[in-house]
Parts: sequence; C-alpha cells; structure tokens
Amino acid sequence: MKTYRKELWFKTETRRAFINITPQIEECLRESGIKEGLLLCNAMHITSSVFINDDEPGLHRDFERFLEKLAPEKPYAQYDHNGFEDNADAHLKRTIMGREVVVAITDGKLDFGPWEQIFYGEFDGKRRKRVLVKIIGE
Repeated sequence: MKTYRKELWFKTETRRAFINITPQIEECLRESGIKEGLLLCNAMHITSSVFINDDEPGLHRDFERFLEKLAPEKPYAQYDHNGFEDNADAHLKRTIMGREVVVAITDGKLDFGPWEQIFYGEFDGKRRKRVLVKIIGE
C-alpha cells in the first residue's frame, strides 16, 4: 500500500469564506500516483472546515445566512468563550459544517456524485491555516 501526505495553506482576506479546493485536491491525487484507495482531507484548525457540496454561489450565500442564524458573530458578549478572543461563533460554525471529508479513489479519480466538489470553509479568517490531504491505496 502507498501513502501520500501534503499540507495546503490558506489565508483569506475576509473573516468568512468558502473556497473550492477540488483542483488542489485533484493535483494531490495526481502527485500521489494512487489509482485505487481513499483520500482524507481535513481542516487542521478548529475554526475552519472541509466539506463537500455544490459550487453554486446562491447556495454559498444560503450557507452564510443559515450559519449566521444558528451562530451569529455578534454580539460577541453572547458567548462565554469570547473573553480573550471573539471567535466563538467560528467554532460553532465549524462544528456544523464538519471537519473532514473522505472520498473514494477509483481509476485515479475522485469518485464523486453529480455536482460534488470539495470546499474549504473559513469562519475566522485573515490568518494562515492549513488543510491536511492524506491518501492511501495502490
């Protein structure tokens, strides 16, 4: 069995963002040379996420509104966590959107359903954060 590991780094200019990272993940798969196996992709920070969904701007705006209703950024004082930092909402949003995805690799390609893409979700941006890509297989 072969293994591959790579870290991808992101720094958003805004506090929150959704970035389609499918092209970077596909490049990792090509670099790995693995044709059959599994790919794990996970956020290495507790205020960011990796998830699979459709790359449709309206849906991303819907995510933003949905998450803000569940865990509004302000007022900061509504959260016990917000003493030293002001990012309690980002922790909650990450929990909702998830930490990682696992994708089957078949014939050297990501085995997606229709419209599926991999996204990096940032909920407390403006600083460098990393995503781990781990691939195992043959």
